[in-house]
Parts: sequence; C-alpha cells; structure tokens
Amino acid sequence: MLVPMPKTHETQPSGSLRHDWTQEEIVALFDLPLNDLLFQAHTVHRQHFPANEVQVSTLLSIKTGGCEEDCAYCPQSARYHTEVKAEKLMDVENVVACARKAKEAGASRFCMGAAWRSPKERDMPKLEAMIREVRALGLETCMTLGMLDETQAKTLKQAGLDYYNHNIDTSEEYYGEIITTRNFEDRLNTLEHVRDAGMHVCSGGIVGMGESVDDRAAMLRTLANLPQHPESVPINLLVKVEGTPLEQQQETDPLDFVRTIAVARILMPTSRVRLSAGREEMNDSVQTLCFFAGANSVFYGEKLLTTANPATEKDQALFKRLGIQTC
Repeated sequence: MLVPMPKTHETQPSGSLRHDWTQEEIVALFDLPLNDLLFQAHTVHRQHFPANEVQVSTLLSIKTGGCEEDCAYCPQSARYHTEVKAEKLMDVENVVACARKAKEAGASRFCMGAAWRSPKERDMPKLEAMIREVRALGLETCMTLGMLDETQAKTLKQAGLDYYNHNIDTSEEYYGEIITTRNFEDRLNTLEHVRDAGMHVCSGGIVGMGESVDDRAAMLRTLANLPQHPESVPINLLVKVEGTPLEQQQETDPLDFVRTIAVARILMPTSRVRLSAGREEMNDSVQTLCFFAGANSVFYGEKLLTTANPATEKDQALFKRLGIQTC
C-alpha cells in the first residue's frame, strides 16, 4: 500500500508540511516496489517544482586539506595518508575569479568549502569579503566551514551569506562508526545556529558507508523532522579515496541510491534535492532515474572540493538529451 500523498503546494502551505515522520513510515517507503516509489516521488515532485528544471551550483575548495577531524570518508583529514595536500585559505581575488567563471558556465549558486573543524576568528573578515564580492556578481552564496557558533553564524548572515551547508552525514546511531571527533548533536547545533541567524540551510548525507537501510531512513527522518526542512538536501554517494578508512567499502547498488533520492523527495517536498558527490561514478541512466525520482539540483564543474565530478559539457549534453532546463 502506498503511503498517503501530501497535498499539493497550492492547497498546503509550507508551514503545514509534515515534521512528524516515524521510522516505520520511512522504512516502509524504502521497501516499496521501485516503480511504486518512483511514481509517488515523481508525483510529489511535480506538485512542487517544474518537472524538467534543475538548479545548478558550483563548489570550490577555498581551503584544502589539513583538517583535524577524523571523518572516515574524507581525504582532507590530516589523520589519513592521501594525495590531498594542505593549502592555506585562498585569496579573495582568486575566489571571485572562480565564481565569475562558474557564472559564465551557467551556475546560479557558488558554494565555498573550507576543510576546518570550525573557522577561526582571524579568517572571518576574509570570508565576509568573499561573500560580499561573490554576491556582487549576481550569484547566490553558500559556504561550508565546519561547525559554527551563534556569533559566527550571525556574522556570515550579516555579510550576505544565503546558504550554509552542514551535512549530518548519516544516522545518529551509525554516526560514531564514521566520525569520533565531534558528535551528532554538534551537527544539529550548527544547523540551529544557521537557521536562527536567518540563513537557508543546506544539509544532507552520504550513501554507501556501510550503513543499513534503517540508518538511511533515520538520517532522512532527522532532516525531515527539523522544525523547518532544509532548503537544499544534498545526497552524496560515497567516493572511495585511497588512504581513507572507507577505501575498501563495498559498492552501493545504484538503485539503492535512487531509492534514497525518492524517499528524500517524498519527505521534503519543497526542498531542492541535490545530486552531489559520486556522480562521476553514475552513468546517464542512473542520473536520469534520480531526476525522475525528484533530484532537481546538481553541482556543476569538474571537481567537488577534492574529488572528480562530471565535466560541465557532459552535464549540458545530458540535460539537452533529457529536455532539462537549468536555473
């Protein structure tokens, strides 16, 4: 039996979207026959978004490597022996030049990521300048800088930051298997600071780290049951990097990833669901299923922080074949 469909956006204001999903309900969605799940997710998608439109963002690593955290998937951790070398925070001028190129390639949002546990106060003025100058180009701005306190969140908002990304990565129950240098509550506290400061929230997770279906359901339940759904929900497929603890992780069934996209769409009907890391490993057919299931945002450009991403021209060719417009 299908889970009851939410009302359309026209008859249901965003304030009445569900924030009370149970674990059992979400697992039941994952257990649906794939065609039934895709039909339900695609129907929800059409009720809230243009059916053939994808929002395009570009992600730049503004400070690479040397992170003190021990995230098991991350090649930027100083604890692991990978090919990523630690670099200093980029100059504002270089960041703006990259943002200008991203806009010329069709991106509407420019995301800046720094490999930090949290930003230091000495770096805040430079970060504020990046935000102001990238926004002056007519781009939306997003940053991911690790954990934020209340004051830092307010400072970034005052500088004009539109979105802040802070993924919860996985379920609270599985979290300790992936990260030990911060806890799950730390993640939620940062999201609360971001929301209280008046910024849009970008938060999602990673599929393929050895977690169970229950863990995927719990991760999405945490996001869907926040007081306000994240405006952007990136769903990443693990990129196995040599030198990290997860380099030998078993391959994820592509259809399991598609299911995760579909369930995210059903739970958070008005959020942008983004195909993030791992697209380089997906063929066109898998990505097409993801778009049908409700994904309507991607990262543009040949690199996501330190991992590969499909070339812009390849994405443009796929969008043309599918009749998808970018925004």
